Amino acid sequence: MATGKGVIQGYAAQAAVDSEHQIIVAAEVIGSGSEQAMLLPMVKASEALRRPQTLITADAGYHSTENLQALAEQNIDALIADNQMRQRDERFEAQGKHKAKGDPLYEKKPTGSPQKMRLYRPEDFKVSEDQSHCLCPAGRKLYSNGSGCTINGRSCHKYTGSKSGCGPCEQRHRCLRHPQRTAVRQVAIFKKNQRSPNEVLQAMKQRIGTVEPVFGNIRHNKRLNRFTLRGQHKVGVQWRLYCLVHNIEKLAGCDLKT
Repeated sequence: MATGKGVIQGYAAQAAVDSEHQIIVAAEVIGSGSEQAMLLPMVKASEALRRPQTLITADAGYHSTENLQALAEQNIDALIADNQMRQRDERFEAQGKHKAKGDPLYEKKPTGSPQKMRLYRPEDFKVSEDQSHCLCPAGRKLYSNGSGCTINGRSCHKYTGSKSGCGPCEQRHRCLRHPQRTAVRQVAIFKKNQRSPNEVLQAMKQRIGTVEPVFGNIRHNKRLNRFTLRGQHKVGVQWRLYCLVHNIEKLAGCDLKT
């Protein structure tokens, strides 16, 4: 397992938690540093307790193309964060100004230096209703070049311009990073989530408020900072016993009539 102090031999604890009462409905341990392979087994383990309206949420550690495809094939409603999720969050658009500034004595910039021109982004392109083409800001067509593409685990539709359209365009310098050696513009339009950005944000907030306190309770209140046994089977038993104690405490404080 990769940690802040290097790679160590150990096990990672996994838990699926109910958002209503913070009850652990599935628990497992793995001896791998990657958690991606545990998403589908945990989903399978909690299958008997899921409802048709159940939404599964997970952090970026479980994000992979294979997991997304498997969930889609099984028609399981899920939101899995990816590594670029925070960069797309509007609340962090101005985070660059908070980064450490360089030393003014050694990183001086000439006064009035020209700013780098912003290139056209995918959101500047308008997709047709039949998705056969899209229009660039200059009004030229880019034609469909693939509808079932996947980039970083996200589904997208690719479009490519033509030499007759991109070649004589006067806005090549705003559309291409290297207009001298790049012939045409290619753009990937990612499929929008069925939920609104606010709904996705609220769901991921709820995930943090549901799962993280459970691990905090077991680690700090129950003092399980590290496993004390050896072997995956014994460690799994120890982890499930701690989860059982956590569930007993939660059930004791729940109104079972509801």
